[in-house]
Amino acid sequence: MECLRQTISSTRLSNIFNLPPALRGRRVEVIIIPVDSNDIEEEQPNYECKLDFVGGAELPDSFFDPLPEEELQAWGL
Repeated sequence: MECLRQTISSTRLSNIFNLPPALRGRRVEVIIIPVDSNDIEEEQPNYECKLDFVGGAELPDSFFDPLPEEELQAWGL
C-alpha cells in the first residue's frame, strides 16, 4: 500500500482541520493512507488518540524490571 508520511508545522493544517489546542503551534506528523471508496463516511473529528500494542501478548511485569549490570555495560550505559 502506498502512503505519505511527513512532518510539518501544524499551522499549515489549520485551514483543513480543527486541531485540538495541544497540537496547535507545534510540529506534527501527518500520515496519509488510501481508504477503500466503499468505506468513506463523513465523520465528526475525533481528538481521542491512544497508542497501544496491536495483536501482541500482554507484557509480563518482569519486562519493566531494570536490565542486569552486564547488559547495561554491553550497551555502554
